[in-house]
Amino acid sequence: MTKNPLLNIKDLPEFSSIKPAHVEPALDELLKNNRQLCEDLLSNNDHYSWDNLVEPLEIADNELQRMWSPISHMNSVVNTPELRDAYNAGLPKLSEFSTEMGQNQALFAAIKQIRDDKEFNLDAAQQKSLDDSIKSFRLSGVDLPEAEKKRYGEINKQLSTLTSAYSDNVLDATNAWSKQIADKNDLAGLPESALEQAAQAASQRELEGWLLTLEFPSYYAVITYADDRALREEIYRAYSTRASDQGDDPALDNSENMAKILQLRQEKAQLLGFNNYAELSLDTKMAESPQHVLEFLQELAEKSHPFAVKEYQELKTFAQTELGLDDLQAWDISYASEKLKQQRYSISDEDLKPYFPVDKVLEGLFKLVEGLYTIRIRQQEISETWHPDVRFFEIYDSQTDQLKARFYLDLYARPHKRGGAWMADFCSRFQSKQGLQTPVAFMTCNSAPPAGDKPALFTHDEVITLFHEFGHGLHHMMTEVGYLDISGISGVEWDAVELPSQFMENWCWQREALDLFAAHYQSGEKIPDELFEKMQAARHFQSAMAMVRQLEFSIFDMRLHMDTTIDSAAKIQAVLDETRRQVAVIIPPEFNRFQHGFSHIFAGGYAAGYYSYKWAEVLSADAFARFEEEGLFNPDVGEDFLREILQVGGSRPAMESFMAFRGREPSIDALLRHSGLVN
Repeated sequence: MTKNPLLNIKDLPEFSSIKPAHVEPALDELLKNNRQLCEDLLSNNDHYSWDNLVEPLEIADNELQRMWSPISHMNSVVNTPELRDAYNAGLPKLSEFSTEMGQNQALFAAIKQIRDDKEFNLDAAQQKSLDDSIKSFRLSGVDLPEAEKKRYGEINKQLSTLTSAYSDNVLDATNAWSKQIADKNDLAGLPESALEQAAQAASQRELEGWLLTLEFPSYYAVITYADDRALREEIYRAYSTRASDQGDDPALDNSENMAKILQLRQEKAQLLGFNNYAELSLDTKMAESPQHVLEFLQELAEKSHPFAVKEYQELKTFAQTELGLDDLQAWDISYASEKLKQQRYSISDEDLKPYFPVDKVLEGLFKLVEGLYTIRIRQQEISETWHPDVRFFEIYDSQTDQLKARFYLDLYARPHKRGGAWMADFCSRFQSKQGLQTPVAFMTCNSAPPAGDKPALFTHDEVITLFHEFGHGLHHMMTEVGYLDISGISGVEWDAVELPSQFMENWCWQREALDLFAAHYQSGEKIPDELFEKMQAARHFQSAMAMVRQLEFSIFDMRLHMDTTIDSAAKIQAVLDETRRQVAVIIPPEFNRFQHGFSHIFAGGYAAGYYSYKWAEVLSADAFARFEEEGLFNPDVGEDFLREILQVGGSRPAMESFMAFRGREPSIDALLRHSGLVN
C-alpha cells in the first residue's frame, strides 16, 4: 500500500497528496494506537507521574491533531463531496474516542493522583493543565452511572454529525444560488470594483456578462450599492433564507437540525446535573451564570438602545425625503445607510479601498506587530498549499533570530469555501522529550480577490477583519507555554478568547498605524488628511444600531440555551421574535431565517457563548486604552501585553492575565467611548 500522507507528518502537511481515501484509514490507525497506548500506560505503572502518563498521552494527542486538522481545514476551504463524506465519517469516531477517554475511570484516578501528589513539585502551568483535565473529566460524565455514560456518548456523536450537517447545508445553499446579468444597466450603482468582480465570476464559469453570488463580497456590493430595488430584494431574500424552510431547496433546510441540536444539548446538560445548556457552557467560562450574562447584555442594551432608535429614525427620515422610500425595507437599509453616510460625511467604503491594496496592508500589519512584540515576519515560498492564492509566512524573534511560529494566509472568497473569517491551528507549541514543536496557524478570510490587473483592494471593514484574525493568530503563535492543552488559545476561557483579536481591530483607526499600511495602490500616497478626518467622523456612524444587532444575537443565543422546552424551529423563531421585540430597532421581514445560517452557535464553538464578543470587547477596549494613555507604540506596554496576555496562553485564568496587564479589573467605559455611545 502507498504511504498515507496523513500519518507521521514530519513537518507541514502535503496538501496535494491528501486524498479523501486517506482519511478513514489514518484516523482508524491513530485512534487504535492511542487507545492501546492509554491502556499500556495505565497497566504498566503503579505510581503515575507527568513524565510517565501525561506527556506520552499529550504526544499521542498531538499526532492525532496533526492528522485531523488538515482534513478539518480542507473541508472548510476546498470542500468537495468526497472530502465531506470522509470528514463526516470521521466525526463520530473522534467523538466516541473523546467520550471514551473522558469517561475512563482509571485515567481520571491517575490524573487526580498526579495532581494531589506533593512530591512532583508541578509548576503552576502544569497544575492548571491538570485542574482543567479534572474538570473536563467531570464534564465528560466520568461520574455518571454506566447507562447514562453510554447515553452521553451517543449524544456527543449525534451532535458532531448534526452540527456538521448544519454547516454543510449553509455552504451548499450559498453555492446553489447565482444570478447572471446580461445588461450592465441592471447593475447601476455598483462600484467599478464590484462590477469587475462580477465579470470575473462570470468568465470563470464561462458565462457572458456579470454573475452575482451569495459569497459575501458579491452580496455586500449589491445590498449596499445597487440602485435596482427589486434586485436588492431578490438577493436579500436568497441570502436571508439560506438553508431554511423559506429557501429554494427543501433538502438543505436546517430547521430539523437546529431543533435536534438544542434538544440534545439540553439532554446532555441535564445528564451532567445542570438545569440547562447555558449553565453547562458557562461552567468553563469567565462569566458566573446565564443570569449574570443577561444582566451584562441588558446593561449594554439600555445604554445603546436610545442611540440606536435615534439613528434608525434619522435613516427612515432620510430614506423618505431624499430617496423616496416611504416604506424602508430590510433590503433598503444598507443602501440607504450608505447614501446617508455619503451625504453626511462625503465618504464611502469605495473612497478608502484604493488605499488598502493587499500587499501594503500585510506589510503594515507585520510592521506594526514587529514593533510591538520584537518579532520579524518573513514570507516563504512553499509548493504545498491547498490553493494557489495561499501564502505562507514564518515569525522569528528579532533579537535571537529564533523561529517562533509559522502560518498560512488564505484571504479570498471563492466557491466551495466556507464564508466568514477564522483562525484554526495545524499544531500548537509543545515541548516534549521529542523536542520543541513550533506552532502553525491557518488564517482564513473571505475578501474580494484581485480582478484583472488590479491588486486585491480591501474595504476598511475587510482590513479590520484581517487584523482581528491575526490577533487570534498571535494568541496561538506567541505563546511560551509548552503543555499542549494550555498552549496558545487552548485552555483560555471562551469569553476571553476574543480579547487579542478585538484588541488588534483598534489599530485600524489610528493615524500612526494607518500610515504603516494605507497607501494608494497606484500613487503610493498615504490617506490624505481630509479623507482621514472624514473616516474618523464617520467611525461611529450607526454604531448603536450595530451594537444592538450584536446584543440581539447574544441575548437570543443565551435565551435559546436557557430554554428547556425547545423542540421545533417554530419555538426557536418565537425566542428570536421575542428578543427582537425587546432590543432590536430593525424587525426583519417574516421570511427572514437568520437563525438557519447562524453557524457560530449551531456549528461553531459559540453555543451559549456568542456574548463573548461583547464580553471580550470590554476587555480589549480597556486593554487598548492603556496604549492610548501611555503611548500607542510604547515598547514597554507592548512587552507587557505580550508577556501578560499573549505568551501565557491558558496557563492561568484570563482575569488574572488581564489584571496583570491592566493593574485592575476591567471597566465598561472604554468600550462605550470607542463605540461613540457617551453623551
